[in-house]
Amino acid sequence: MVWRLLKRHGWPWQAPVRRALERDEQAVELWKKEVWPQGNALRRPAEPGSSSRTRPASP
Repeated sequence: MVWRLLKRHGWPWQAPVRRALERDEQAVELWKKEVWPQGNALRRPAEPGSSSRTRPASP
């Protein structure tokens, strides 16, 4: 996990304390409703097959 690597190397794990002042909540909500579902629709359906691109799945 990333946080373990950070800790191992002595780097602090950082998270923003608050949201950016410039954040446009209306634009974020619009993106969630219109753009995000389109991205999920572009995924290939889960099908059984081979992990190899050069060798098709065997019957």
